[in-house]
Amino acid sequence: MIARLSGAAMRGFLVSLMIAIPALVVPGSSMDSSQATILIALLAAFLTFVEYNSTSPSIVEFRDAAPFNRLRFAALMATVFLLSLICRGKTDPTLLTNALTSVGTIIGNSIDFPYSPVRLVVLMLPPDAHDSVVQSVRTAAGLAYLISLTAMAVFLFLVRVMGWPSRNGSFNVWVNLPLFDPTAGGDVLYRLNRDARINIALGFLLPFVIPAVVKLAADLLNPITLENPQTLIWTMSAWAFLPASMIMRGIAMQRIAEMIRDQRKRAYANADTEMLLA
Repeated sequence: MIARLSGAAMRGFLVSLMIAIPALVVPGSSMDSSQATILIALLAAFLTFVEYNSTSPSIVEFRDAAPFNRLRFAALMATVFLLSLICRGKTDPTLLTNALTSVGTIIGNSIDFPYSPVRLVVLMLPPDAHDSVVQSVRTAAGLAYLISLTAMAVFLFLVRVMGWPSRNGSFNVWVNLPLFDPTAGGDVLYRLNRDARINIALGFLLPFVIPAVVKLAADLLNPITLENPQTLIWTMSAWAFLPASMIMRGIAMQRIAEMIRDQRKRAYANADTEMLLA
């Protein structure tokens, strides 16, 4: 109980810290935005604490299948923190912020080709956007995309080489997939593979769809402005993290389907052996 309580408290603190990073790192935050950030951070910390302190799962998937959630959180926190340092470097440059800006600029320029996700993000800006804003968006998009690709590559390595999640012991579907009902009807393998394919497909499409939707919405509403550092940080973080998270979820569900299929094959083989020996 004490271990679960302390673990939930630590997770809640880390989530609140991640939300507060842009306000803490980037100078010039207004009083209203700081108060809103504190309120959101406290609310997220409370919800995280309640979720992980409970013995019964509610909405968080793969709770006991480390390091799935840890890897996703580390990728999101790294994205928010590094983009915050880049934004801070515009007013208080250091060797670290200059290095991060250079890396993001190189990556952003290298993948800024026609119909690429970075090009679509740049095109969603208003036509009269300043060149410095365009370059900042391209740099942030390049660095965020690199972090998301790295997280996906690491998770794929854990699944295909390290044997996640079977190396951690037995896998409890009810605890790790609380939103998936195995008794809802239909074969479990078919439904898991179907959900996996849907998540992977949406993960590949979202980096292209999100800028297009924002661009269409800008024609009806006020166009999005990324001149504010915190808006830039959270927009680019969400744009890179959500697709990567969905692809990782699809890979994880595919892996669970493979484990269930292998378990069925072993059960059928054992049953046939017992029938032959009987």
